[in-house]
Amino acid sequence: MENPSHPGEVLAQLYLEPLGMSAIALAKRLSVPRTRIERLVRSETSLTVDTAMRLAKFFGNSAEFWMNLQRAYDLAQARRTLDLSKIIPLEAA
Repeated sequence: MENPSHPGEVLAQLYLEPLGMSAIALAKRLSVPRTRIERLVRSETSLTVDTAMRLAKFFGNSAEFWMNLQRAYDLAQARRTLDLSKIIPLEAA
């Protein structure tokens, strides 16, 4: 994926909005601070393993699903920002 969505965006658009559920309501159901979910859906923070496991339990999917969203997002961000041009591959050295 060249431009994957942040896991919070996926959470908001594919889960919370169709259910008519707020971030605060979800936070209560997951037993986490409301700010954790609010910041996640605003793409202000990364998804943690703890939150991924709670979302998986609540929505009936897997923690791997949620963590793969974060991994794809992080890699895409790094590809856009990291300058690796000075690193010479081992086989070319």
